[in-house]
Amino acid sequence: VQLQASGGGFVQAGGSLRLACVASGRTFINMGWFRQAPGKEREFVAIVRRSGSREYYAESVKGRFTISRDNAKNTVNLRMDSLKPEDTAVYYCAAGDGILSAIRSTSTYHYWGQGTLVTVSS
Repeated sequence: VQLQASGGGFVQAGGSLRLACVASGRTFINMGWFRQAPGKEREFVAIVRRSGSREYYAESVKGRFTISRDNAKNTVNLRMDSLKPEDTAVYYCAAGDGILSAIRSTSTYHYWGQGTLVTVSS
């Protein structure tokens, strides 16, 4: 099983970026994104469930980020709008089959992408 992430880069505050992640080898109930800023722990950003494509967001990104999923292609995307300097982090694609109550926990996910850097300047 592999998760291959792409996208990210450098943008000024208020700008937009897109991240994409392709999973190979199997399908998952939960697919989404976490991020880790320098000196901080990895934190939940957004997850989309396979059944019904229900979306879940961290409060800090709600209304600015949009997650989507293509089950046929086994991909998950993250559109990030109105970016802020505090969104600067390495973003990691995550996939797993954990229960709904645990989707915001990093320990729920056994598969991770390689990480892609997002830098937002003020």
